[in-house]
Amino acid sequence: MLANLPTTNGVQILVCVLLTALIGFATWAKVRKSKGTHDGSGKDVFLAGGGLTWMFVAGSITLTNLSTDQLVGMNGNQMLLLAWWEICGFAGLLILAFVFVPIYYKNNCTTVTELLEKRYKGRSIRTLISALFLFGNILIYLPAALYSGALFMQSLFGSDLPLIYFAGVLAVISAAYTIFGGLRAVAVMDTYSGFGILGLAMLIVVLALAAVDYDIVSDVPMERLTMIGGPDSPIPFHTLFTGMIFIQIFYWSTNQNITQRAMAAPTVKEAQKGVMVAAIIRILIVPPIVVIPGIVAYKMFGDIGDAAYGRLVAEVLPGWLSGAFAAMVAAAVITTFSSILNSSVALYSIDFHEQYIGKVNDHWKLAAAISILLTVLAIMLVPLYQNAESIINLLQQLNGLLSMPILSAFIAGLLFRGVAAPAAVGGVIWGVLLYGAYTFRLEPAGIITMHYIDFMVVTLVTSVMSALLINRFLLGNRARFAGFKAALT
Repeated sequence: MLANLPTTNGVQILVCVLLTALIGFATWAKVRKSKGTHDGSGKDVFLAGGGLTWMFVAGSITLTNLSTDQLVGMNGNQMLLLAWWEICGFAGLLILAFVFVPIYYKNNCTTVTELLEKRYKGRSIRTLISALFLFGNILIYLPAALYSGALFMQSLFGSDLPLIYFAGVLAVISAAYTIFGGLRAVAVMDTYSGFGILGLAMLIVVLALAAVDYDIVSDVPMERLTMIGGPDSPIPFHTLFTGMIFIQIFYWSTNQNITQRAMAAPTVKEAQKGVMVAAIIRILIVPPIVVIPGIVAYKMFGDIGDAAYGRLVAEVLPGWLSGAFAAMVAAAVITTFSSILNSSVALYSIDFHEQYIGKVNDHWKLAAAISILLTVLAIMLVPLYQNAESIINLLQQLNGLLSMPILSAFIAGLLFRGVAAPAAVGGVIWGVLLYGAYTFRLEPAGIITMHYIDFMVVTLVTSVMSALLINRFLLGNRARFAGFKAALT
């Protein structure tokens, strides 16, 4: 499959290297001029000292989410249906802007888990949720970002080098941003590289359509063109009204990797402005770039899975631009990896090291050490993803192990009063075990045939119910429903 791709020449590689270096230099120059205390505090390293303007909030949120797992994974499904993930993300960002951003700022949070400790007045739930976030970042999101990026670079360049080599280079560059610049550098790089990534991605959509005379209907099965998913599709249509909305609420509003960017603005209004700009980008630009190239690749090459995007780009993009696009793809991987890495270090430093080991006098030094450790682990885990049939479907399924149990803790804590922290812990553990049993045992054995998006609702509802039942019958506490307005107070 890769043998038919053109071999990249020295000029294209040079263009890729120079553009990557240019983004790095521009980021360094901006960060160097930025105003901030640079005192080594948690807020300095992990929230950019509260100094991100709306433009950098929007850029960082967009590029933290948009990486090669979207470009490669969604286009790898080669069907329009996958656009629903991005379209529904618009609603998730609105909820972040107008519901959760005011809550986080009112509670002066550095991590989303701080809110849980304050709501439950107990440390145990904060520790558990932080551990789950770290588990997901280390075992799922960091290596998956490297894998999808390395796969694309290998496909684009037609190289025989092992994936691990590409992954290692991307990881080292990503770690450098986190180690030397913290969230401030990550957000600036996200924004600068975002203009190039989105622009070139849209250019590829236009070139791809031109390559098939703007006809993506003929010779393509209808199940790949419909937006109404059947029961056996990756997104059955009814799931848009069941589990999809809860997935979006978790990802955009309670996920440390995303919300950390929104918490780094100087005011609530500045943060909301940035989130809204990210929402506009999400609904207008992202859907076409993550599905149309995959459809065109199906028309041109057939069903080739996750290699579709790289194969198409190598086919339609002029040779003189391939180096520039490689630089933008590298930037997309670097921004996502460095953002998740920064969030992971924040969770460890604030929620574990300071609480259980000792006060951190200089978060920069601790962040550097933890960043190196997590980067090495992520590189070592990349080979585990090479046997996945679809990287994006695998990520969404694995995400259920954490997303709904974690969201249940936020729902019980925000909408109810009188729920003890151990009860919330019990509800989360129930959710993880239930979804794990479904994913690895019940669904493969045909015992439960429910689609995983539907089962996420089952997991969420039963997790909240478990927390309330444990709170009442094991801990002897009476919880009361406080309502949606109370969640904002």
